Amino acid sequence: MKSKSKKLQSCIVPLLWLVIGIYGILCTYLFYMQSVQPLDYNNRYFQSDLPYHISMTIDDGWYYSFTAYIYQALYRLAGNGTALIAGFLAVVQVLSVLLTERLLRLLFDRKKISVLTFASALVLNLVMAFFWPYAGSYPYVSYQAGNIWHNSTYQCMKPAAIAAVLCYLNLEKNYRQKITLRQWLLLSGLLVLTTGIKPSFLTVFAPMLAIKLLADLCRKVSFRQVFLLGSTVLPSLGVILWQNAVLFGTETGHGITFSPWYTFSLHANRTKLAVLCSIAFPLVVLLFSLKELFLDRRYLFFWGVTGIGFLEALCLVETGSRSRDGNFLWGYCIAIFLIFVFSFEKWLLLLKKEKHVLYYRTCFVIAGCVLAYQIFCGVCFFARLLQGETYFMAG
Repeated sequence: MKSKSKKLQSCIVPLLWLVIGIYGILCTYLFYMQSVQPLDYNNRYFQSDLPYHISMTIDDGWYYSFTAYIYQALYRLAGNGTALIAGFLAVVQVLSVLLTERLLRLLFDRKKISVLTFASALVLNLVMAFFWPYAGSYPYVSYQAGNIWHNSTYQCMKPAAIAAVLCYLNLEKNYRQKITLRQWLLLSGLLVLTTGIKPSFLTVFAPMLAIKLLADLCRKVSFRQVFLLGSTVLPSLGVILWQNAVLFGTETGHGITFSPWYTFSLHANRTKLAVLCSIAFPLVVLLFSLKELFLDRRYLFFWGVTGIGFLEALCLVETGSRSRDGNFLWGYCIAIFLIFVFSFEKWLLLLKKEKHVLYYRTCFVIAGCVLAYQIFCGVCFFARLLQGETYFMAG
């Protein structure tokens, strides 16, 4: 049986690599078509933020993200064209899948790539919100999702954030005894990279890390070790100060204000219901796995990250010309992606329960149906984007 399983693995894994390659090619096409669209608000063909991000770098010299330097270099290398930028963003999308596979391997405690981890990583990078027209008529913008194909800085932040999570989880296992210089530098560097691309991940990760470290102090963990882990965030704060000066300087006319539910209500018909639909699968899994919150610190931590992301998106709004952009949603979106990954592991664990087997298998099927529909939504909406539809697609 083991021999047959290995042979099956060796046959299917190359096919999955082929699927990943096709996905990368489709992303290249999508991002290239997005990049060459004119900066005309009335043009909704392959509408995205990408041409604006490129223009802000090439034409305006406005550097607020590390991606600006990459775009400028690739634009020049392509003879003042966008083909290399589109290829770069496609590579980033594929990298997100591969890093998600590594994260799943860590959660499943597996050392080698497998059909399960590889296929799961791919679908987790396609899944979107539970579309229900009653809650929101725009399947792409009425809800929140961890997978987004219209905002290039989010796309670039995503794999860096996954890499930072991988590093954090490996470091956190034994940080109470020792943190090596290499571990400290690696996590600090990844947080700087992620923040430099887009500060959204740090704004949801750092507050939860502070809460976790405060709890560890109460559990008599050494102050030195708590400080060492907490200090990995400090270099990123300098990056945020730079970004804050660019985005919210006195001449920009931009600021931040407190306005509960404003951002969520921009495009949803029934705001609170749309919020629930956005994280339907993780919520259903949580309902059936409440005990896991107290048994698995990692699961609890990233539900905390999701909660912080929700509260920031709920309460905070930018003022000025960016007030309708909903930029505080990005931290919530990356948190949604991560809680989908952690919930996926908890979903599979329902099949391993030795007591109340029929109940847990029923729970597994219910949650699986929700996940299957959200995967269907993601594949469907991605296909529609490939046909040139705007992300304001309806129905």
